[in-house]
Amino acid sequence: MAIGTYAQPHYNFSKLKREKTDRGVVAVRQDADTVCVSWRYLSSDSKKSAFNLYRNGTLLNSAPLKESTFFKDAVASTQSLTYTVTPVMNGVEVTDESSQWTLPALAPSGYLSIPLDIPEGGTTLRGEPYSYSANDASMGDVDGDGRYEIILKWEPTNARDNSHNGYTGATLYDCYRLTGEKLWRINIGHNIRAGAHYEQFVVFDLDGDNRAEVVMRTADGTIDGKGNVIGDATVDNREETGRILTGKEYLTVFNGLTGEAMQSTDYIPHRGEVESWGDPVANRSDRFLSCVAYLDGKQPSVVMCRGYYTRSVLAAWDWRDGKLSPRWVFDSNKEGNEKYAGQGNHNLSVGDVDGDGCDEIIYGSCAIDNTGKGLYTTGMGHGDAMHLTAFVPGKKLQLWKSYEDSGDGSALTDAKTGKVLFQIKSPIDVGRAMAADIDPTNKGLEMWSSASGGIRTYKGEVLNARPNRLPTNMAVWWDGDLLREMLDQTTISKYDWTTGTCLPVLKAEECSSNNGSKSNPCLACDIIGDWREEVIWRTRDNSELRVYVTTIATPYRFHTFLEDPVYRISIANQNVAYNQPTQVGFYFGADLKGSFRGTKIKNK
Repeated sequence: MAIGTYAQPHYNFSKLKREKTDRGVVAVRQDADTVCVSWRYLSSDSKKSAFNLYRNGTLLNSAPLKESTFFKDAVASTQSLTYTVTPVMNGVEVTDESSQWTLPALAPSGYLSIPLDIPEGGTTLRGEPYSYSANDASMGDVDGDGRYEIILKWEPTNARDNSHNGYTGATLYDCYRLTGEKLWRINIGHNIRAGAHYEQFVVFDLDGDNRAEVVMRTADGTIDGKGNVIGDATVDNREETGRILTGKEYLTVFNGLTGEAMQSTDYIPHRGEVESWGDPVANRSDRFLSCVAYLDGKQPSVVMCRGYYTRSVLAAWDWRDGKLSPRWVFDSNKEGNEKYAGQGNHNLSVGDVDGDGCDEIIYGSCAIDNTGKGLYTTGMGHGDAMHLTAFVPGKKLQLWKSYEDSGDGSALTDAKTGKVLFQIKSPIDVGRAMAADIDPTNKGLEMWSSASGGIRTYKGEVLNARPNRLPTNMAVWWDGDLLREMLDQTTISKYDWTTGTCLPVLKAEECSSNNGSKSNPCLACDIIGDWREEVIWRTRDNSELRVYVTTIATPYRFHTFLEDPVYRISIANQNVAYNQPTQVGFYFGADLKGSFRGTKIKNK
């Protein structure tokens, strides 16, 4: 048994407005004879907290459950089953805090099924037909019941990278409950091009009412979840190349429960003259990022960003009392900020890196302070991947990043100062980088990239020069130990440090991954159940989302990572451009007290 708590030293949790989550009970079949039930251990629970588990009103445990928040129920019933988890404090049940999940009759094994309403396809102005595929997703509690809903992006099959001409269909967004109910659909319209870099969507409770909002860039012709049109639907800004180089752009806050547009304002930063960003075809001006950050150390703000190859602009907004208000704008064109130009990434990270209780934004090779001023820039240029977390016990946040065209390869840096801790230079575009604890014999997290010369320790030492089939796309906490598993395409795999080989743990049959070689699922994070993560894939025919839930027992229980700001924000940012896995803002690895007893730890 190991009961875990963690401390994120940078934040003042008494002031921080975080989401209210429920017990997160979920039940999923392992096979015809076994149901696996798991639930959350919250920071409001004491270390002595225990739980009772009921099936259809019958108590299943002979004594209160004090170890992991996971239970295997030997039951072969083909009828629906309702599981209830009730906390036990000092031997007494707290019945008003109980939480339930009903497992449908004949439920599939290993996953929850969410049927999808596949959008009708269309035809471009050139007569080219297109259809739709389910793409990236995010999550938010849109109705305030403490349970998350899924916001899903539908991408047309003719979606384009910014570097290519061509018309696209409109991007669509749906909201679904985990039980399968569709709540709304937003049509972003014909005046915003479809592709990974054009449209980022933020899902988060921004005003502290325990109901998530959805924030996106919109344009003339966007249709909200109630059927209302934003701007002028008759305006068409598409050029003959299919690109959109002119026209109004808005920033819109949507009601997460209804999809209704609550407020739209001019999008900042403005497009202006496309050429001023570095080219005449909007390959640089139409590179968008977004994130959530606790800029005041109390309530979350939304930050909408434009540009990273050349000019970079970040605009912070607050949504309070039903109104959008600007907080600050950072512009690399402003005098004194010139060194920040061209330092962005195909993604970003957020965390309190300087210890003042407020979040900074790691914008690739530079960092923007919570005040909207530049904190530092390394000058090493943009890249495709980066990971912000604590890589070793007792250390603060660090950043593992790959670089595209500056010859800088990949490097571990101090997230507060940008100081290089170690670096593996490379003359090529290093398009992938990963950081995770996958080897319990080595202290701290391991890291590798497509040109790192193998797996590295936090000191830069080579741990394994030639690992076999080790992915670099995504990662997931899945199998119940304190190591992390690899996630690539539709397979979860485990690194065997004794042989240097990555072996499959789960293959999601009939499913597909997204975004070409990025091969990411729709979403991978802790959505429901215990401290481990779920993975959402779409089926190949786009008829359903499958929320895979681990059926592997664990001896550990930890306060849900959802209560850690760095982790929760990394979920909100996962869909941004090139998807990255979640990371926590504290050290979490196999050498935590109580794990892998007797295993020799190197590099002490």
